[in-house]
Amino acid sequence: MNRLANETSPYLMQHAHNPVDWYPWGDEALQRAVSEDKPILVSIGYAACHWCHVMERESFEDSETARIMNENFINIKIDREERPDLDHIYMDAVQAMTGSGGWPLNVFLTPGKHAFYGGTYFPPVKAYNRPSWKDVLLALSQAFKERREDIETQADNMTEHLAQSSRFGSNAAPFLQIPHHELFTREQCDTVYQNIMQQADKTWGGFGNAPKFPGTFIIQYLLRYHHSFKVPGALEQALLSLDKMLQGGIYDQLGGGFARYSTDAHWLAPHFEKMLYDNALLTDVLCEAYQLTGDATYAQTIQETLGFVQRELTDAGGAFYAALDADSEGVEGKFYTWSKEEVDNILGADSAVFCQFYDVTDEGNWEEQNILWITQPLPAFAITNGLDENVLRSKLASCREKLMAVRDLRIRPGLDDKILLGWNALMIHSCCRAYAALGVEAYREMAVKAANFCLENLQQVDKQGLYHTFKAGKAKYPAFLDDYAYLIRALIVLQEVTGEFRWMEKAEEMTSFVLQNFSDETNLFFYYTEAGQGDVIVRKKEVYDGATPSGNVVMASNLWYLSIVYDRGEWGERAMRMIFEQSQTVVRYPTSFGIWAGLMLQGVKGVKEIAVVGADYRSKMEGVNRHYVPFKVLLGAEKDKQGIPLLEQREQPGGTWIYVCEDYHCIKPVSDIEEIFNLI
Repeated sequence: MNRLANETSPYLMQHAHNPVDWYPWGDEALQRAVSEDKPILVSIGYAACHWCHVMERESFEDSETARIMNENFINIKIDREERPDLDHIYMDAVQAMTGSGGWPLNVFLTPGKHAFYGGTYFPPVKAYNRPSWKDVLLALSQAFKERREDIETQADNMTEHLAQSSRFGSNAAPFLQIPHHELFTREQCDTVYQNIMQQADKTWGGFGNAPKFPGTFIIQYLLRYHHSFKVPGALEQALLSLDKMLQGGIYDQLGGGFARYSTDAHWLAPHFEKMLYDNALLTDVLCEAYQLTGDATYAQTIQETLGFVQRELTDAGGAFYAALDADSEGVEGKFYTWSKEEVDNILGADSAVFCQFYDVTDEGNWEEQNILWITQPLPAFAITNGLDENVLRSKLASCREKLMAVRDLRIRPGLDDKILLGWNALMIHSCCRAYAALGVEAYREMAVKAANFCLENLQQVDKQGLYHTFKAGKAKYPAFLDDYAYLIRALIVLQEVTGEFRWMEKAEEMTSFVLQNFSDETNLFFYYTEAGQGDVIVRKKEVYDGATPSGNVVMASNLWYLSIVYDRGEWGERAMRMIFEQSQTVVRYPTSFGIWAGLMLQGVKGVKEIAVVGADYRSKMEGVNRHYVPFKVLLGAEKDKQGIPLLEQREQPGGTWIYVCEDYHCIKPVSDIEEIFNLI
């Protein structure tokens, strides 16, 4: 066993028995590289990554390959989910060198931690237009010995490139000359919509070609844009995208929950890993779709997805695990796929209609197996086949239960049971949104339990900050910007669904910590890593909305919200400046800046400030939450609350009153929820 046996990350522990002399990232490995003057090989992946497993089997478990690695390099394994800061830096380096990236990420560093070469998957023998892993190792070892000066120069240039990419956010002068109400325009929002639709797949939903990712932020923008300006095409594309995913193999038709992405344009064949963050973000956007349309299919999918999270990704203490693997028994998707013979044996007489509905055939629809997916929506299928819709719905549900019972007996995919603060915060937020939309008390309880777990178990003892990850009773690595930004956002919405102001106070306290420890030199944007972290070669600023939202845009949203709650004009000003700085890029490339685009839309439409004060404030807050009001601040209290402008001088004897305000100017208070929405 190598040094990874002492780690808690499931991904690192998977490599503990490799003949490679792996180190975790840390002083021991980095100092050895300096003292022995050897190049460092950093290999980055994650537990649910299919191609990471492939490269391990082919190369890292091979004794001859390991000998070459051990003799010539200091070898470091990193779990990208534990150290996203290092993953961002070295992924950017490899993308700059090669034009592409992905995992496994294999990057070669000088003893000073600067990248000079890298790539993703390398085969054991030359194939797929890629050199063999052994050839790469030998060539780089030789180059390091014979062309050291060139390598050091190349590495220094790459580090300067990485540093340069984070030098933005100082162009504040034009902003100060523009009145606030003219910062963002309807025309910009229209252009964002048009640019999104140029990428839209109008047949199968989603955006761009295969591989196809969920695109939740873009769908959310389309829903909000339609709600704001009544543009049917935006709603149609948003719902088409959701419907096709819900019918596809990317959605687990038996057990609920979504895989990370589809390998094809039709959403049939996913990479089968299920990540906590995808399921949180898709639940969020499904809640908005349900509130906007009332479509029961979205409500059912929310319930099935959160049922999956509760069943398979929830710790006994209430927090959420990171992911389920793509592979079981060494085969990708084996847990989720079926042969027609299996289905026939389990379902008997009902098999024919089930197989027709879910596209199960003798030859299979994917690698001689069958992924369950829906090629025709149930009402249309019933009409086409002369079946009663309700009878069919009941029969298919019964069939799914039978198959699920058999599937539960299979060898399960590996579980990555580490608890990541940021991903937990995303799921806390989506549980709150699900409670708001559906009123299911269990979802609010999930959110509160997970929030309490994170605040109790990831608190740094010696200072105010939090840790990023928790596993086996141990919290480690100082939290990153995304962790704090997502958690602040979750705490804000916890107040909205519980009516307990303590969550808002915690959000305000944590925001002050982020401002102090993550702000850049111009006090505008935020670095990904906390001030004083010494093991990164550059401090990066991330602004893209990728698989998860940019920490910077979530902080802009938080600052905007909290500036209204606490009357902190400078926080609101900073949020506006952040969005304004990004606005030209957002309009041009909205599919990479979906959350930013939503904030620009919020700037055009304005924020509804809703305050509920009186003995019955909690139930009236729930009534407000049921409705679709995407741009709102919602506060509630039994009595007036000093220091909170929206909750001052609101109390009136003998009733509970709802105030709707904008820029603190309020229309006449009402006591009836529906009256409020007529006013809005």
